[in-house]
Amino acid sequence: MISIAIDGPSGAGKSTLARSVAAKLGYLYVDTGAIYRTIAYHTYESGIDPKDEDRVLAALPGLDIRLTHGPEGLQHMLLNGRDVTKDIRLPEVSLRASAVSAYPGVRAFLLEMQRQLARSNNVIMDGRDIGTVVLPDADVKIFLTASAEARARRRMAELEQRGTPQPFETILREIEERDYNDSHRAAAPLKQAEDAVLLDTTALDFRQSEEALLAIIRERIKL
Repeated sequence: MISIAIDGPSGAGKSTLARSVAAKLGYLYVDTGAIYRTIAYHTYESGIDPKDEDRVLAALPGLDIRLTHGPEGLQHMLLNGRDVTKDIRLPEVSLRASAVSAYPGVRAFLLEMQRQLARSNNVIMDGRDIGTVVLPDADVKIFLTASAEARARRRMAELEQRGTPQPFETILREIEERDYNDSHRAAAPLKQAEDAVLLDTTALDFRQSEEALLAIIRERIKL
């Protein structure tokens, strides 16, 4: 099985690009951020303070989290049998996801689920620590990034399309806060793996970013 790990900060376009490239290559796409968002959504829905580590960890045994794919190729997240794919993208869930994903107990709870997907399929998996922790022996590792301002503009356009607009300044502040939290957490902090290829998409549009990503993958695994 071939595994491709794509890491990078929030809003860098990992999910959109990885999903598109996976479809072109016929690989399974796994958005690990959505898995953590599912736990974050549970804290939101249940009124659990995401900063209360003990309560977050105590809730884990009662959660049945599953990942499926629809006919359109979109990854769907199921929480205790309920499709929460759209719910986990609420702005209120984003910072909660950063908080809960910092807990070693949460990461350990989800680690085997992610590795099993890679053992059973050719995968493109994206997240914060795929190349450093989840799949350290991945065939291809890519660190996908862009400036905070570029990521905020993209996120603003995405939220407008969903009908949940937010001011640019608010989005930028949240992105910078999440960058800091993700890169300074004790458990599996966001960082570029030593053997990962850096791809900065600040000045690239979607098509150019996709072409650059495919070029790296094809060169590394000789497609």
